[in-house]
Amino acid sequence: MTDSEFMEQAERLLKAVEVSCDRINESTDADIDNQRSGGMVTLAFANRSQIVINLQKPLHEVWLAAKCGGFHYKFDGSQWNDSKGQGEFFASLSRYASEQAGGRLTFGA
Repeated sequence: MTDSEFMEQAERLLKAVEVSCDRINESTDADIDNQRSGGMVTLAFANRSQIVINLQKPLHEVWLAAKCGGFHYKFDGSQWNDSKGQGEFFASLSRYASEQAGGRLTFGA
């Protein structure tokens, strides 16, 4: 994967996170404050916990830091998978965000 291909896929991922936050805020009682700064999106929850998603361009990875730990995701041509076999990005983000928000949240591509 070239740097430009990585950035195209990674930008899609970050945009999907932002769109998911908007949808969640409109359709649930969850109040997720999402802020983007360059290649990083920070999700802040009502209990002041955060999830940080940032791009690691030199490694062609997306990193996710949640209350439960840090995770690295690589694009396999169709989806972003954890580099240690811990699952797909959006499924993992949904699980970690749900834990931190105290209610079921669903993020998607």
